[in-house]
Amino acid sequence: MPVIAMNQEMGSKGKDVAALLAQQLGLALVRHEVVDHVAEKMRARKSLIRRIMEGKAGLIEGMATDKKSLAIYTAEEVFELALKGNVVIRGWGATYLLRQVPHIPCVRVCAPMEVRVKWMMERLETDDEELVRQELRRSDAAHIANMQQRFGVTWGDPLIYDLVLNTERLSVETCVEEIKLLLQRPEFQETPESRTKLQNLALEARVRAALKSDPDTDDINITIEADNGRVKLLGIVLHDSERGAAEKTARAVPGVTAVENQLKVMSRARIFTSEKYD
Repeated sequence: MPVIAMNQEMGSKGKDVAALLAQQLGLALVRHEVVDHVAEKMRARKSLIRRIMEGKAGLIEGMATDKKSLAIYTAEEVFELALKGNVVIRGWGATYLLRQVPHIPCVRVCAPMEVRVKWMMERLETDDEELVRQELRRSDAAHIANMQQRFGVTWGDPLIYDLVLNTERLSVETCVEEIKLLLQRPEFQETPESRTKLQNLALEARVRAALKSDPDTDDINITIEADNGRVKLLGIVLHDSERGAAEKTARAVPGVTAVENQLKVMSRARIFTSEKYD
């Protein structure tokens, strides 16, 4: 059940690599399904979610969108897709979220700016070089900001990937062969331990999304740890009612077999309400 997490610089032919890889291995290639599900949960337009993730949203749209909900629901979708297996997940922070799972390779496809400008001009059949260059810079800036804001990492940092492919020097076909070779290596074979790791991360993401969707718990900021169906809730809440609501919501999540509620209620909550989030 191979799963490959990928991201790419716009114009680097990363889309072509992902498409050919999915075709040759008989895998699903996922991208728009994430938009559909996240937009539904946030009760937002699909076009808005797409613009936010691509850095094309206007200032007011960006300020009005709940970025925390977007991150939580996106993570839930990415982990659920990975659990199903047989998929190439391109974008959506998958390379960061899934890098914790040993058997899932995280791949980045890139190319120098000048090469991308040339390829994009050819693909778009335009001679407006400056317009293409601006679009590539905007896309790069949006991805850099998303990764920094959501995960605190640098988008292009090679240390967060297992394989970085430069399409200036490697053809699309060679990139696909390199990824297929990586999948055959012992480090990327699924084991009971790596499968359990993925299941635990998926369950944590599912519980976090459920808490966000519940009006009684949507504002709490706690730690969730899952272990083979058992979920531990850690952190501080303002009231006993929040503590109870969090446990109730977590218990109702599919896959949860038990909840260990270690949430603490903040003392003198009325005076120090803001301290919970410091």
